[in-house]
Amino acid sequence: MAMPTPRQPSFFESSAHGSGVDSTGAAAPGTIRPTTLPLRRDQLLAWQQRVQDHQAPLFASPPASDQQGSLFASPAPGTPTALAGHCNPLGLTPLALDFWRWPQPPHRGASLYFVFDRPDPLPWPLLLYVGETGRADRRWKGEHDCKGYLAAYAEALGRADLSPMLSIRFWCDVPTQPRARRQLEQLLIRRWASPFNKENRDRWATPFTADPD
Repeated sequence: MAMPTPRQPSFFESSAHGSGVDSTGAAAPGTIRPTTLPLRRDQLLAWQQRVQDHQAPLFASPPASDQQGSLFASPAPGTPTALAGHCNPLGLTPLALDFWRWPQPPHRGASLYFVFDRPDPLPWPLLLYVGETGRADRRWKGEHDCKGYLAAYAEALGRADLSPMLSIRFWCDVPTQPRARRQLEQLLIRRWASPFNKENRDRWATPFTADPD
């Protein structure tokens, strides 16, 4: 009988769910960690470049519409597919990942949100995660799977003398109905192939080894 094929190792393995990471990648106690054997600098840079190769054409040709304006007021159809085609995440205001600690939340209500890193010297950011929420002021507060991946990612970079520049951006001009909003989220996850969304983790899971050259 044939032996089962082993699962391709994940770029960032975790041992426990964590509680947070800040914009510089500092993890809170109990946050998930990367693999025990550190990834080499060239492996991390190659992984970032692979993600960049997919996303760069989307960043280089943003939609003509002003992202900060109201898309529903424009003559373009307001379907999730049309909205996904208009979405320009870089047109949104970047916030620190600990924005939820501010006395007054910068956003409320229904939104989509985008988590970025800005690796140096890549010409464009990396869109790491796309999410949706009905309460923009609360969704990022407390536990969140993406926080664990970000903490493991940041720690792996730190071990390789690379520094993350993490930020989050909210798009509040989205459908208030959960079903339509989630459909829009899924379209954007597929379009950008954001690596920390579960839908794309198999695509970007890379069989890195920690063996020295």
